[in-house]
Amino acid sequence: MKSNKCWLLASFRKSTAMLLLFGVLIFASPGLAQNMKRGTRSDHPNIIFILADDLGYSELGSYGNRFNETPNLDRLAKQSLRFTHAYAAAAICSPTRAALMTGQYPARIGITNFLDEKDKRYLSPTYTTLNEPLQRAGYKTGIIGKWHLTGDYTAGPDKLGYGRPQLHGWNEVKSSETIYIGPGDYVYPYFFMPNEPEREPEMTEHDASSPEYLTDRQSGDAVDFIRRHKDGPFFLYLSFYAVHTTLADSPERERKYEAKPGAGKTKNNPKLAAMLERIDKGVGRVMKTLDDLGLSDNTILIFTSDNGGETRVTTNSPLRGGKSELYEGGIREPLLIRYPKLIKAGGVTDTPIMTQDFYPTLIELANAEFDRSQKLDGISFVSLLRNPNSKRRENLYWFYPLDKPHFLGGRSSGALQSGDYKMIEFYDDNHAELYDLKNDPSESIDLSNKMPKKLSEMQKTFAAWRKSVTAENPRYETEMAGGSLK
Repeated sequence: MKSNKCWLLASFRKSTAMLLLFGVLIFASPGLAQNMKRGTRSDHPNIIFILADDLGYSELGSYGNRFNETPNLDRLAKQSLRFTHAYAAAAICSPTRAALMTGQYPARIGITNFLDEKDKRYLSPTYTTLNEPLQRAGYKTGIIGKWHLTGDYTAGPDKLGYGRPQLHGWNEVKSSETIYIGPGDYVYPYFFMPNEPEREPEMTEHDASSPEYLTDRQSGDAVDFIRRHKDGPFFLYLSFYAVHTTLADSPERERKYEAKPGAGKTKNNPKLAAMLERIDKGVGRVMKTLDDLGLSDNTILIFTSDNGGETRVTTNSPLRGGKSELYEGGIREPLLIRYPKLIKAGGVTDTPIMTQDFYPTLIELANAEFDRSQKLDGISFVSLLRNPNSKRRENLYWFYPLDKPHFLGGRSSGALQSGDYKMIEFYDDNHAELYDLKNDPSESIDLSNKMPKKLSEMQKTFAAWRKSVTAENPRYETEMAGGSLK
């Protein structure tokens, strides 16, 4: 009996000593204390979100293009889950980017068209943007490149814009416009970043005898960000300005594609192909950096676009239409997602997702916490990443009201995709069209006269949705009026 008591007493003293030592280690090491609170590093995978500008559905080799040269993106496709029905939240730039940052439909935010140079609209800093919950979970966050949610770049007390990215809590903002970008500018010095110095040639990997090219600069910034934050976790939003018009690249690179069979103006465009080659090279640099640092397995790598390609300079065939239109060519995008710990390489899914779905998906994967006070329209598709055959939502909505037609041909319109059917209603002449996307992906056969009941049902569904998302006043209007934002 005495020996048992001695054994119990010794065990108790040993356990107490271990607990005291463990407590001392935690309080002595802030990093260890944080890890105990948040979990292990593998619980917070790195995230790199690469967004091309105006890149259409049919431009990559993995999506059937045989003219453009995209070897790195094609390699990424083989390592990723490839989406055939990934949709931008809008057929135009700014609304899609607002949806990505907030997880909301553009109609709810009040940004349904691109933001002009002196636009009163902007993405209010009162929104909890995607970087902020990740930052609270321990992520270092950075945006490199196009934001296009500032509104008037000369507005506000400091004359720098109400909606600029620095007001949205990013740790780092690099190579991002401070003046309206307009028709684009790809060779240093850049008119929309007048205070930015030129990067060193070894960083951008360009010949010192030639001027710096914007896409190469952004890729160099991305590599530098990854290296500096290799101990993670980090969230990098690499937002390319290419392939937005005005198209431009080096004469040598353009001549390479001009000499290829089939080169043309709206199909197999040499200038666009040259610019896309730069993006592909940049993606390759990012992939190599992850490999060199041993980060590939614990990094979610995403590549997609903000809207369809411009039909003045390319074709989105076999899809109809392009940028500024709610036909498939204006809103269906290439999407590749690689995350070896969760996603089986080489998979393909035809399950639809939309831009705002990235917000809850990435927060879930990062084991971060939502801002419950902010309305969320996006739906997490983590289950789809695990099982590409899983099905999710039935209805997808777009709302694109215009005072006058877009210069690329887009008209004031709204659209609903429900299952295999898609309805588009046009507000300039009050007519509607109905398509069976499963049997007619090119939207060449309007079924509105043959299926009036189906059309009517979809219009009623769309009207109810429109009422629900436009019931709130846009936050920028409240701010400008000096009202409360509670």
